[in-house]
Amino acid sequence: MDLAAILTFLAPAIAASLIIAGIHAYLGLHVVERGVIFVDLSLAQIASLGAAIAVWQGADPHDPSIYWFSLAFTLIGAFVFAMIKGHDANIPQEAIIGISYAVASAAVILTMSKSTGESEHLKDMLVGNILSVQWPEVWLTAGIYVAIGIFHYVFRARFLEISVDSKGAAARGVAVRFWDFLFYASFGLVVTRSVAIAGVLLVFCYLIVPSVGAMVWARRIGPRLAIGWTMGVLVSMLGMYFSVWFDLPTGATIVCTFGGVLALMALVKQVAVRWVGVGVAEASAPTGAVR
Repeated sequence: MDLAAILTFLAPAIAASLIIAGIHAYLGLHVVERGVIFVDLSLAQIASLGAAIAVWQGADPHDPSIYWFSLAFTLIGAFVFAMIKGHDANIPQEAIIGISYAVASAAVILTMSKSTGESEHLKDMLVGNILSVQWPEVWLTAGIYVAIGIFHYVFRARFLEISVDSKGAAARGVAVRFWDFLFYASFGLVVTRSVAIAGVLLVFCYLIVPSVGAMVWARRIGPRLAIGWTMGVLVSMLGMYFSVWFDLPTGATIVCTFGGVLALMALVKQVAVRWVGVGVAEASAPTGAVR
């Protein structure tokens, strides 16, 4: 199969990866700033629990009701994360998120153990099959993400304020829990849709790895978004190409490609710092605040 034929075959999946990478790179900046790195995995697993319960109750794995079950469970998870502020009880919020992930994962296993073909369903939820996406799904996903992107653009200052300094925002009279719920609810809408296309592991990589890779090289939000978007798109295309060329599972191949590229970016950064000097590190090192 030549390159042109491969690109034609991969066109819907490439378009889907462009859309997913675009919004996840932005949301990843918020997640990293908030220090809730595993919130994506947790919400994705909660979404999977909703899908697992729907399958257990007899729904076909490809029935639209699966999505609505997943979305309902995700919104419940978003409400819990927004309302339960771990620092109020001297408990890291990441601990609450981790517990939610573990419980949801165990509940998925228990639920799917009672349904037919549970191992295949669990595999699909974990790694997904982005190559199977069709153009109608791509356009629907694009429409949903554009609407969410506009929502975040309109309220970008408030979301950034809470992500960078939630305690300070609360002291200034901002309704932090309300805005947290709006953030996690919109985030949950994205996760639910993305998991249905790409699976839990790949969605986590789209959220975290481009943001971390961008933080290695830049400190300001503009360059970090540009690096994150570029990395997400290029790594997706490279991973899908490897998957088709070497006949490997697509989701797992893209995840491993993300890991390899991130390691390469960190290595190149260290070489650049060593050769160019300390100034490079000082100019591009992350500061822990989005600017």
